[in-house]
Amino acid sequence: MTSLNSHGLRFAFGTLTVLPVRVTRWDRATARAGMLCAPLAGLVVGLLAAALGSLSLLAGPGPLLAAVASVAVPAALTRGLHLDGLADTADGLGSGKPAGDALRIMKQSDIGPFGVITLLLVLLAQVAVLFELYGRGWAHGALGAVVAAVAARLALTLASRQGVPAARPEGLGATVAATVPAGRALLAVVVTVALCAAAGALLGPYAALRHALAVLGALAAAELLLRHCVRRFGGVTGDVFGGVEETAATAALVVLTLGT
Repeated sequence: MTSLNSHGLRFAFGTLTVLPVRVTRWDRATARAGMLCAPLAGLVVGLLAAALGSLSLLAGPGPLLAAVASVAVPAALTRGLHLDGLADTADGLGSGKPAGDALRIMKQSDIGPFGVITLLLVLLAQVAVLFELYGRGWAHGALGAVVAAVAARLALTLASRQGVPAARPEGLGATVAATVPAGRALLAVVVTVALCAAAGALLGPYAALRHALAVLGALAAAELLLRHCVRRFGGVTGDVFGGVEETAATAALVVLTLGT
C-alpha cells in the first residue's frame, strides 16, 4: 500500500503538473491512487500561485498584477494543458455535431471560435476575482488562489469516480476514468471541504463558511459540465478533464466574492 501511494503521488504530480516527477508505473491501480492524490497536486500549485501573487502585491505594483501572476502560475505549471482541454471541450460542445465528429474536432491541434471565446472569458473571470481578493489584502488573494487550485483538482477526483465512462479506449481519460470508488471520492470531498473551511477560518468565521461553499460550488459547476459531456460524448476524455478542472477553479473563485 505504501508503494502504491508513492506511485500514486508520482502519477498525480507527473500527469497534472510539469514538476520534475517521473511516473514509473502506469496502470489502473496507480491511476486510482493518483487521482485520489490530485488535491495534493493542487495544493502545491496553489501555494506557488499564492506565493508569486503575494510577492507581486507586496512589491507594490498593485492587485491587478498580483491577480495575473496567480493565474499565470497554474497555466505555466501545466503547460496550459487544462486550458487547452477547456478550449477543445468548448469546441466539441459548440460544434453541435454527433459524438464521433465532436471527438474528432476536439483532437485537432487548432482552437476554434468557441474555444477562443471560452478561454478569454474564463481567464478574465479568474483575473477579475483575484483582483478583487488581492484588493482586500494579500492573505485573501493567496488563500483564494490555493482553495481554487485544490478544488479544481478535487473535481478531477470526482470526475474519475466509478460509473463515469471513458469516451475513447485510449488516452489519459481512458486510463483514469472510473478508477476511484465513489466512497473514497466522497471522503476526499469531506476532508478537502473541512480543510479549506479551517483555512478560511483564519480570516474569520464567515470566511470559513465562504471557503467551504467555494469548494462545494466548484464541484457543483464541474459536475454539471461533466454530466453534459458524458451525455454529448458518451464519456470523458483528457480534454473533458481539463474543462472540468478550469470550470471548478473559476467557480470556486466566483463563490469567494459572493455576498461580500
